[in-house]
Amino acid sequence: MIDYLLFGTLAYVLGSIPTAVWVGKAKYCVDVREHGSKNAGATNTFRVLGKKPGVVVLIIDILKGFTAVFMPFLFGVGVWASEELIHVQLICALAAVIGHVLPVFAGFRGGKGVATSLGVIIGVHPSAAGICLAIFLIVFIVSNYVSLGAIIAAVVFPLLLVLLFKVTSIWLMIFSGVLSLAVIYAHKKNINRLLKGEENKMNLFKK
Repeated sequence: MIDYLLFGTLAYVLGSIPTAVWVGKAKYCVDVREHGSKNAGATNTFRVLGKKPGVVVLIIDILKGFTAVFMPFLFGVGVWASEELIHVQLICALAAVIGHVLPVFAGFRGGKGVATSLGVIIGVHPSAAGICLAIFLIVFIVSNYVSLGAIIAAVVFPLLLVLLFKVTSIWLMIFSGVLSLAVIYAHKKNINRLLKGEENKMNLFKK
């Protein structure tokens, strides 16, 4: 229980680092939450501030999630892939994503948690994370819709664990389902815009 509380709290604090907000205010005197989609995430940073700050925010947000779930292993909470470690990691994963969405350092107005979710997936199951990232990039490049890539990758993640990697941990399966539903729910407005053909596009290779 102490491990859950300690590492869960640290993971939430890590997730709460509002990268997009701090980068925007420090470098450009802009609060990205007041522009574009009004979201404190990497995608809106790309749209509002450009590629360089967008890449910085993306990398840091991914690292937040990865660090949060890798932290218990570094401090010796169980051996790799043990049930004990997985349980603590899953608490940390959820706490980090919640921190990103509801950051204590930014008035609880954060992003949708996609980049941070990718980070926690890398920490929990690197192979599944690699496939999800590849799917996201393919969908994004073909459609120019970031949201569509994120939604499809989120749907695929729990399916990969069960069908391809034959994961037996019930808690890992529950976590993957909850994370998938959370990402999809965070994109409910995007889904409506996609259905109406009104979603904003982003060209990855456009200068």
